[in-house]
Amino acid sequence: MDSRKLALLCRGLAENKKAEDIAILDVRKLSSVTDYFVVASGTSEPHLRAIVDEITDKLRETRHLRPKAVDGTLQAAWIVLDYFDVIVHVMRADVRTRYNLEALWGDAPRVRARKRPAAH
Repeated sequence: MDSRKLALLCRGLAENKKAEDIAILDVRKLSSVTDYFVVASGTSEPHLRAIVDEITDKLRETRHLRPKAVDGTLQAAWIVLDYFDVIVHVMRADVRTRYNLEALWGDAPRVRARKRPAAH
């Protein structure tokens, strides 16, 4: 699976658990470490856990992918899942505001979601 598809899949899995303000940053031209950052917010420790578990469990079950590393803690309210070409940051909103990854990587283009057709 290419890195863009993996980033989009991670966004979709985070959406499954009602993650908020999900952003995908394309850092391919800015970083030699990874291709995409997926940044998502949760509202509490249980919410962060649900988002992280959804991503890790579903990628393991459906794609046989495991993160190369997991860093951070629920208590610190910032968990990082390293899938090599895609790094997922799941953070509580106040922590996300404090560290402001989107501004730090402000030169990175955002990957836009495709518009879903309106339900009738």
